[in-house]
Amino acid sequence: MDKQPRLLSSKLFQKHRQVEVVLSRSVLYWKEIEKSRKRSSCTSRESETAHSHAVQVCEIVAVHKSEEDDQGDTKRGRLKKAKQQSQLYPHTFTVSYVRRTRQHQWRCSDVSFHCASQALCQQWIQVINEQLSLLTNRPKRLLVYINPYGGKQQGKRIYEQKVAPLFRRACISADVIVTECANHARDHLKTEANLDKYDGVVCVGGDGMFSEIVHGLVTRTQTDHGVDQSRADAELVPCSLRIGIIPAGSTDCICFGTVGTNDPVTSALHIIVGDSQPMDVCSVHHGDVFLRYSVSLLGYGFYGDVLTDSERKRWLGPARYDLSGVKTFLSHNYYEGTVSYLPTADGLGNPRDKVQCRSGCHICQHKHSSKDKQWEMSEEEEKSDKDRWSTIHGKFIAINAASMSCACPRSPKGLSPSAHLADGTTDLILVRKCSRLDFFRHLLRHTNKDDQFDHSFVEVHRVRTFRFQPFQKQLVSREDPSEPPKKKGFSPMCSGQTTCNYSKAHSSWSCDGEILKHAAIQVSGYDVNMVKIEIPDKHHLTRSNHKEKLAVSSNISQLLAGNSYSCYSGTTL
Repeated sequence: MDKQPRLLSSKLFQKHRQVEVVLSRSVLYWKEIEKSRKRSSCTSRESETAHSHAVQVCEIVAVHKSEEDDQGDTKRGRLKKAKQQSQLYPHTFTVSYVRRTRQHQWRCSDVSFHCASQALCQQWIQVINEQLSLLTNRPKRLLVYINPYGGKQQGKRIYEQKVAPLFRRACISADVIVTECANHARDHLKTEANLDKYDGVVCVGGDGMFSEIVHGLVTRTQTDHGVDQSRADAELVPCSLRIGIIPAGSTDCICFGTVGTNDPVTSALHIIVGDSQPMDVCSVHHGDVFLRYSVSLLGYGFYGDVLTDSERKRWLGPARYDLSGVKTFLSHNYYEGTVSYLPTADGLGNPRDKVQCRSGCHICQHKHSSKDKQWEMSEEEEKSDKDRWSTIHGKFIAINAASMSCACPRSPKGLSPSAHLADGTTDLILVRKCSRLDFFRHLLRHTNKDDQFDHSFVEVHRVRTFRFQPFQKQLVSREDPSEPPKKKGFSPMCSGQTTCNYSKAHSSWSCDGEILKHAAIQVSGYDVNMVKIEIPDKHHLTRSNHKEKLAVSSNISQLLAGNSYSCYSGTTL
């Protein structure tokens, strides 16, 4: 039981049993009371049974006055007892709260308490609501964008049937916009939306919809403050709004990677109670041209080819990714180029340390001081960065930059299982030219618990920023370059000496599901505190440890000064 002073304590009835209900500033607690008499002394005493419950105040969704309902009392004796109770305790209030179930899922449960007087009932409702009003991280008004075409085209139904009723119960007003075309939400946020009247923005859709919201909010904020996003060294202005995700896409990688489930009800409850999870965001430039922001995966080669091919098959729905994946795997292309990267400082872990990211990060909130020292670099340290750059030239089947684990139902551990959500870094994964069989073994390890980096042709680096320059001359991968190229097609399963298809100069970059038109890019980090989600039981944290960090979702927060930025880092409001 919570050690804080009691704000209110009463003996009430719950499910026709007398209970003692206690409210403190952080916990609502009730326990069943059983009265028994000792015949020898003929004195009464009260003994506690094992039936006791506790709910964190910050996980109470709402409280309201309710009507008596005895429909579940089918037995005559129980019905008689219920009628007697309704006469003695005619006033009822109901508390809706978060209940955790399996696989990180949350559900909204109700518990009703019966009071003897209307004054007592109103007092309980008033005091609980007063405590809820102190939770300033909770949203009151939201701007909701629904993508009706994403995933299985269920976004509108998911919101109306599963999310909207919960928002109404929590007294959250929502202005809903159903998007009509690609980038509708982004353009509306950039130009038309009156953001001053909202506490947060919620997207109902997949990773692409989330990316739209990010670009719209970031661009709007920078435009309002006269910041040029095309400059890689520009200092971004923080955005006052936070972003929430209701998963309704094909993979929902961002939601799954932060919460551990793609469940709309769970995400809605996180938004209601004001939970937040900081995330890292990268900016992608081609020279002085700003291309996009990335919050999950940048992929060149294999993943870029899969996305490019799948865009021609959108009529297939989510199945297009499977078909394009098989086709790209059988084509087995590789691409030549040069990767330059700035490695992270010591103490930030490495991609193979098998440490799963915990809530809030800053290397999972255990190394604040060392992280702050890294961010507060002196001019001498910034100049020394020029000497720390590493360069790799080679032939690659895939180049991936994962700023989060990129976990999804098909790959529960993700492309980089130990990637952190808000540590100012991204994991750069280089898959060099290899046989088709070896590449298949690498891909297979994304679906199991084996170390997917434990191959001679795979290397991974935790970096702060990186650049890629493709090899411009078109070549054909053969031992004798004078021989004419063969037509591109499906070749037989490769052995260790079999060469790969190299029939075009370069691939495309896949940036969170969007194709970039430039292959030569520079990836820098902007520190953004973005998404709404944090699960204390998943990350082994208690509410008291992070109550002050909660929020609907995120806000842009520039944490590094100068020309060097960490990839994907943030702080919570």
